Amino acid sequence: MKGKVAIITGASSGIGYSTANLLAGNGITVMLAARREDRLMQVRDEIIRKGGKASYKVTDVTSYDQMKELANQTLQEFGKIDILINNAGIMPISYMRKLKVDDWNRMIDVNIKGVLHGIAAVLPAMEERNEGHIINISSVAGHEVYPPRVLYSATKHAVRIITEGLRKELLPTQNIRTTLLSPGSVETELVNSVNDEEVLHMIQQEGSLDHSLNSEDIANAILYAIQQPSTVSVNDMIIRPTAQRR
Repeated sequence: MKGKVAIITGASSGIGYSTANLLAGNGITVMLAARREDRLMQVRDEIIRKGGKASYKVTDVTSYDQMKELANQTLQEFGKIDILINNAGIMPISYMRKLKVDDWNRMIDVNIKGVLHGIAAVLPAMEERNEGHIINISSVAGHEVYPPRVLYSATKHAVRIITEGLRKELLPTQNIRTTLLSPGSVETELVNSVNDEEVLHMIQQEGSLDHSLNSEDIANAILYAIQQPSTVSVNDMIIRPTAQRR
């Protein structure tokens, strides 16, 4: 664990924030990426105060150029990239009949293209070293679909396909692992991206947020996958609150 270098997108809050702190506490150097510089600076400073190693770069995952710059800065500062955690995501869900096409496109850009940009940015360096670990965050919504999460489910299902396809495409001789993590309800800022009043009311009525996981629960699962010997690849994990039934 010690001496490894991890890039974490969406690192300014929620799962990304908890994962950055946990990995840094276990000797992993973390490169933090998100759009909010003030939050990134706070996370970096918090990790350093605790004795960990961290740096940051303001990054929009929808930009391939910015993701390449993130990877290059990581290589310049720390010499390698061992782990990529594609965590950035948004969830402005709504019923399809409302035709919120701009929200559909935003989810596609962040949730799908952002993951692809991350993979494309780090894969050459990992292939050169013949070592690496790509961890993509999907959702239980990627395993089943129900309104009003149709477009969100579509993007998270795409992340599943991308992750499994990459695993099969990588050669057996390449020491590059892939992990797909599909959380259920987690107490994060993700719900803040919902801007449809009808959907917000539905979420409150169904009580899905009343028994949410903590972001630390997902961070622990990520750490578990990373801690396995290089000959062991944890490919797919679904993590729900015990009380969640879908």
